[in-house]
Amino acid sequence: MVRKIITIDREKCNGCGLCAEACHEGAIRIIDGKAKLIRDDYCDGLGNCLPVCPTGAITFEEREAKEYNEKAISREATVTQSQLTQWPVQIKLVSVNAPYFDNAALLISADCGAYAYGNFHNEFMKNKVVLIGCPKLDEGDYAEKLTEIIKRNNIKSVMVIRMEVPCCGGIENAVITALKNSNKMIPWRVITLSINGEILAD
Repeated sequence: MVRKIITIDREKCNGCGLCAEACHEGAIRIIDGKAKLIRDDYCDGLGNCLPVCPTGAITFEEREAKEYNEKAISREATVTQSQLTQWPVQIKLVSVNAPYFDNAALLISADCGAYAYGNFHNEFMKNKVVLIGCPKLDEGDYAEKLTEIIKRNNIKSVMVIRMEVPCCGGIENAVITALKNSNKMIPWRVITLSINGEILAD
């Protein structure tokens, strides 16, 4: 059927994620640093995303598209969606020049964090580029690679998720060192989780 639906100009999109937050149907996700309409049948055509876009990247168009499917959205709402937007996620494996780092909000997490905290995807990962590692199991220090990622890319913010156990101090210290060595003033925060999955410090 032909109906009114949004279209996103990737050249104008700055990847801020405001449109994804405004879309209650979950039709928009940030993928590789840009907003993308992931399913036509999730877009209701009302355009809550339009007024929040700071660059005017979102407009309406009339085209052939699947009918809005409220039942599909309701079914999906009962299942936690993955918020992962890039691959790989291991700090050791990512390329420092990967395009998804451009204008990214970084989530750098101890890999145990996703298992300890039940709402990890929705609360922490949404609209972020995710990097994980374990300083106790991985050889070497992450600081050098993280420094290069921050130096070479326009990183908007950094969130660190660590566990309360002492070995997780390694991932926090690596991020602090990388931020200092990059000579960039970037907003950052550290969230500490207990082994029981509670937030201890933020």
